[in-house]
Amino acid sequence: MSIVILGVDLGKNSCSVVGVNAAGAVVVRRTMRRQTLIDYVTKLPACVVAMEACCGAHHLGRLFAVQGHEIRLMSPEYVRPYIKAQKNDDRDAEGIAEAASRPTMRFIELKSQEQLDIQTLHRVRSRLVAERTSLINQLRAILLERGVTFPAGRRKLELGVDDLLAEDDGLLSPRVRQLVDELCVEWKELDAKITALNGEFVELARHDAAARRLTSIPGVGALNATALIAAVGNASSFAKARDLGAWLGLVPRQYSTGGKARLLGISKRGNTYLRTLLIHGARAALPSLSNSDTPMGRWLKAMIERGVHRNAVVVALANKLARIAWATLRKETRFERGYLAAAA
Repeated sequence: MSIVILGVDLGKNSCSVVGVNAAGAVVVRRTMRRQTLIDYVTKLPACVVAMEACCGAHHLGRLFAVQGHEIRLMSPEYVRPYIKAQKNDDRDAEGIAEAASRPTMRFIELKSQEQLDIQTLHRVRSRLVAERTSLINQLRAILLERGVTFPAGRRKLELGVDDLLAEDDGLLSPRVRQLVDELCVEWKELDAKITALNGEFVELARHDAAARRLTSIPGVGALNATALIAAVGNASSFAKARDLGAWLGLVPRQYSTGGKARLLGISKRGNTYLRTLLIHGARAALPSLSNSDTPMGRWLKAMIERGVHRNAVVVALANKLARIAWATLRKETRFERGYLAAAA
């Protein structure tokens, strides 16, 4: 029995394992707990261990790689077509093994512990920002029911609520005033946590050579740079710059009618969080870049003069920034603001 590819369908407690030989025939089909799986793979001769890139896959991948195995992580989206009918864990593991044998399959690079740590910080920050937004919306709704409104903007609301609580004009009952005060305290606690995490990202970017190169790109700050490094590492998992843009969902969908291609909206596939950061960065950098006398500035100005919607220009710029980030990571060079091909 010679296992060439070991397909592993990961579960919270138990994992399904299917081993196939060089002819593609199934020679092993078992279900085992995680620790038993680790012991089992440790005793196997060097082979390909294939898994879906889900929770825990990178940890197991690093353990198996130390034992001399070749690790192939794949997106569940790419594995799905190889799973046969009457889906179960064994069929999933068999489909994973079959997908890993395809020569055109795109694999995901193993993440280091440092990359996972940075990703964890970003996910916690994202949750805190969502909680703060929800709290602010609830606070506005509470005050609106009492006839109290404030201009748009977090800072304006904060100053307005502070003034409201400082005055006793009878607009709020004592209990609601106490509740609003408690919500404001919770808001400030969330602000402090988010600010502390932002400071961590700045320090990480300052002491990491790759992040410093990324921050030389307009529209890419410490937050975007650390998120890019955590997600794509040195970008070696993408053969071309446009592959990264496609993975982020920044490439427009298109269809052909009458022999003429027509563009639709972006596909919105891939990493939603990273795409959001890049689009926000592009929106912030657009005014200064579009007024600059550079190839990028002339390219942006030409789109604006043609009447392209501002949001479409922002997404196109975000796509270009992603491609520049790929080149910066792969070539290990800083971005030169005066040198950039004007092609979209």
